[in-house]
Amino acid sequence: MGGAPLPLALTSRLEVMNRLGRAMADPSRSRILMLLLEGPAYPAGIAEALELTRQNVSNHLTCLRDC
Repeated sequence: MGGAPLPLALTSRLEVMNRLGRAMADPSRSRILMLLLEGPAYPAGIAEALELTRQNVSNHLTCLRDC
């Protein structure tokens, strides 16, 4: 489909939606975000509450921050 290029604002919105989709695609990241809706938490506390390893939580938080 040729067509005209998308406006910059729409392109930016699509990029944001794609990043959000990547972030939410993993169940652990979704659980972390739901936990953080209750308030701030340290990674160690998140790991304990969600029964994940600290390294795993750290990796997910990095992904969420980058997304």
